[in-house]
Formats: sequence, C-alpha cells, structure tokens
Amino acid sequence: MKIAIYPGSFDPITKGHLDILETASGMFDKVIIAVAHNSQKHGFLPVDKRVELIEKSVKNFENVKVDAFEGLTINYAHKKGATVLIRGLRAVSDFEYEMQLSQANSALAPDVKTVFLTTKPKYNFISSSTIKEIFLNNGDISKFVPEPVFEYLNNSQNLFDN
Repeated sequence: MKIAIYPGSFDPITKGHLDILETASGMFDKVIIAVAHNSQKHGFLPVDKRVELIEKSVKNFENVKVDAFEGLTINYAHKKGATVLIRGLRAVSDFEYEMQLSQANSALAPDVKTVFLTTKPKYNFISSSTIKEIFLNNGDISKFVPEPVFEYLNNSQNLFDN
C-alpha cells in the first residue's frame, strides 16, 4: 500500500488545500493529512479544532485520514509507514522554500520522497494567512474555505473579536 503524508498547519484548511488533496488521493492508496502541532506557537485555531474541521471537510474522500503530530515530519512519516510527502505549490514563490525543505527531508530520510502538487489557478492566491486576514477584518471567506470551516468561523466570530 502506497501511503502519503500531507503535512501542514492547515490553520485553517482552504479550498486550495482540498484541491491538492483531491489530486493526491487519486495517486496514493492512503493519504494522511498530518496537522503539525508546534507547542512553541499559538495557532489561530487549536489543533484539535483544525483536525475536527478537516475531518468534516474531507468526509467524501474514502482513502483520506486526518491526524495531528508533533516533531519532525520525517519521523511521523516513518511511524505511519509512509514513503511520500505531499507538498502543495501555489506559485513560483513557494518553490524555493519547499525545495529546501524537501532537500533537508531527503538528507534525513532518503527513503521518503517529496511530491510537489500544484493547485488549480483559481486557488493560487489562497493561503491560510490570507484567509485569517480577510476573516479578522470582517470579509467574506465563504469562497475560499470548505463549508465546515466557514460555518465554524461564522458561528465563532464573537470569540475572535477584541
């Protein structure tokens, strides 16, 4: 069975992430969306809420699982028996960072390969950071995030007001 890990913060997950996931789920037997937990950083959404929202957003993908992890992605991949890391590219500007990360991972674990997947052009500008900025300034994020994320954020608006 060919297992791939799709790691990231997904804070929050976007339609661009789901576009990458759709492609990856057609290429691999199992794809694990691995939500990175960094105890040194305070995210926009708690990790457990991100996992919950992602699970609701990917329920139609039969070969996709959602999990959270802490530490090196390579160690997590080995633990899960994965041989591939999925990395999404939105624009050329993402490539340099992603290439460096891929090369570091390859030096640590040559048995785990990185596959770069691109989003459809209509998602090139969508990032979690952009979503947060639009949301925190009372903009409409409905066309950028999956329905469960939109509903949660809209219903939680008062939690984010200062």
